[in-house]
Amino acid sequence: MRKIQITNGMFIAMVVNLIFAKAIGVTQGILARSIGQDMWMATLLGTLQGAAMMYIAYLAICKTPHLNYIELGDLLLGKWFGKLIALLISVFYLAAFGPVMITFVYHLKDYFLPEAPYWLFTTSALIVGSIGCFYGLEVMARIALIGSLFIFLLNTLIIIGSLKEFDIRNLLPLLEHGFPQTAAASLHFDADWALAIMLVALIMPFVNGAAAHGSKLSVASMLASGMVIAIWAILEGGVLSAEVTSQYTISCMKLARNAHIGNFLQRYEMIMIALYSFSVLFEVMFCIYGTSVGVSKIFGLQSHKRMIVPVCLVLGAFGTWVVQDHFHAIIYLEHDWPRIALPIAFSLPLLMLGLRMLLRKKLEQTLHSQYEKS
Repeated sequence: MRKIQITNGMFIAMVVNLIFAKAIGVTQGILARSIGQDMWMATLLGTLQGAAMMYIAYLAICKTPHLNYIELGDLLLGKWFGKLIALLISVFYLAAFGPVMITFVYHLKDYFLPEAPYWLFTTSALIVGSIGCFYGLEVMARIALIGSLFIFLLNTLIIIGSLKEFDIRNLLPLLEHGFPQTAAASLHFDADWALAIMLVALIMPFVNGAAAHGSKLSVASMLASGMVIAIWAILEGGVLSAEVTSQYTISCMKLARNAHIGNFLQRYEMIMIALYSFSVLFEVMFCIYGTSVGVSKIFGLQSHKRMIVPVCLVLGAFGTWVVQDHFHAIIYLEHDWPRIALPIAFSLPLLMLGLRMLLRKKLEQTLHSQYEKS
């Protein structure tokens, strides 16, 4: 019997926070370089694709909502297959830590602390993240709830502060490069929701009412994420223009520096960083959690907490290596990360769904025998 309980609101908050920071921080700049003023269209297309894949990710475990992907893999093909899935999840979240650190470090170093060494940012993020991970999913979920409140406040401030500068002509012409190229560019945003797919693979068994409402929750969480992110895509295109947005690694900071509310509140990027912090630190926490859970399953450990420190050392070395060279960081962000994230996030839910359907009788017999033993 699982003791951890995550409410429906917590689950949606976790998905939103896991996607939000990177999606508004660096992804919009990538989309502007790829597709110009249609970056907001690419964001909407990516949201719909993400909602569909979230639904498929839930379908893979809908008949066994008390099992995560690793545990389901154990029952389907044996321990070796469960460890293979654990390895994929570990590699995924190790690779995901690179974009998360690019978002976190460049926000702070490029705009506020240019003389600070890179290791200082990665170390401080990992210390905070490891504490949250140690105290468990419920604490992380509550942090995500607070982060969601801050996201709402941040979006409200950026809308109010940017409306006077908004020019809808910057978003025209629509689909200038054609629908196929816009859809192809949306794959960069798909790499963001890949994080949410792997979150479902790990924590869905802990969500209250997952058996009855899991499909609705999965789709609703992705649509909510797309809504709060699309606001930034539209504002960055309408206020800054796609040409200006494409010139910045952290394009959301340029928008925040342009925002103002009359003569009383000018350039409130410091407020933005404060409101933004819970979301990006939650991303750090979940990268540590996902990697440590996967590694602990590979080594047959009962608790992931024993692997937090070793995992943090590996993540810290990798994250520092990624961010210490801006050119290398952009190459990793735009090319390497999607090539790692998308194959895993697309193929793993489809593979698990296919195996569950093919081995349905074996799975039912195994679950029945386990029920009789208990």
